[in-house]
Amino acid sequence: MDEPTPGRDADPPGFLQLAGHPVRWRLLHELARSDRQVRELTGLTGHPQPLVSYHLGRLRAARLVTARRSSADGRDAYYTVDLARCGELLAAAGAALHPALGPGERPPAAALTAPVRVLFLCTGNGARSQMAEALAQRRSAGLVQAFSAGSHPGSLHPNTVRVMAEHGIDVRGRAAKHLSVFSADRFGYVITLCDRVREVCPEFPGHPRHVHWSIPDPAAAGDTDEASFPAFQATAAELEARIGFLLAAIAATPARSAHQEVR
Repeated sequence: MDEPTPGRDADPPGFLQLAGHPVRWRLLHELARSDRQVRELTGLTGHPQPLVSYHLGRLRAARLVTARRSSADGRDAYYTVDLARCGELLAAAGAALHPALGPGERPPAAALTAPVRVLFLCTGNGARSQMAEALAQRRSAGLVQAFSAGSHPGSLHPNTVRVMAEHGIDVRGRAAKHLSVFSADRFGYVITLCDRVREVCPEFPGHPRHVHWSIPDPAAAGDTDEASFPAFQATAAELEARIGFLLAAIAATPARSAHQEVR
């Protein structure tokens, strides 16, 4: 979730480095359809036999491909891909990119050992950050203590109320707040939702994780509330998807998911 840092942790998993080579990927693709002999793979890929044999050797060394002698002619060998192992390594590669992309379902919000405080920021605190706050509270069943504010707060947009009602959440009566209201508070995550507020986002106590989601202001998508409402629906859908991944990341980060108290 933080800014990427150089080092070995940023390197692609070994499976991606191995299988990502164009020749090896083509060999895996062909073997996923049928066991093949070297001469068949040479014809299918259009590569010379020494090159195909070299890359088959790399795949065999990684235990992605095995070879067995033909029972019809012992001079021939058939190559077989281990799809189960490929699947396991693909799942592990997904988990290396993001916890929610690993094997099985996303870690549930219930996996959190303690409540986590998250602050969502945008410019006016009338649409994006209010929706994010409401959705995070609902999706986490209260295990995420979500708050929102703006750099230039205005008022709650009518379409925010309308689109949250479609999600079964009543946000009527919520007020827009300036981000300075939370300047002394501690959060586990501070998430900026528009590019402008990212440029003016202050430092918060406790070194929270800073995350940026570049999401356009849905209110700017139309001259009337009715015209801009589809943009509010699209924004709510994007926020719900992003928050689902956020919750999975929080649940998979025990060291940073401890409750952050208000100072």
